[in-house]
Amino acid sequence: MKRSVLTRYRVMAYVTAVMLLILCSCMVAKYGFDTGADLTFAVSQAHGVLFMIYLVFAFDLGSKAKWPFGKLLWVLVSGTIPLAAFFVERKVRAEVEPLVEGGVATARA
Repeated sequence: MKRSVLTRYRVMAYVTAVMLLILCSCMVAKYGFDTGADLTFAVSQAHGVLFMIYLVFAFDLGSKAKWPFGKLLWVLVSGTIPLAAFFVERKVRAEVEPLVEGGVATARA
């Protein structure tokens, strides 16, 4: 597997996680303090587009690493939980690095 597959997943995992935290902050401002409706709209639209890109890259990584469906689903869903993507990305990187460097065809379940 090429290193670029892992790199683009990692970049999108971090970008999506940061955007989700920003979106959560905007939602608190919008509904808690009745301010920032326009900013919340813009951030939510950007997060939605970036999350779709994250899903494509995560699915691509999972298919190339030959993950079972349950693991792939967990990685995909982790992008919807604030802070979870940071921890899942670290675990995914640790498991996929040997596949990139060693060229092994299958990942651990």
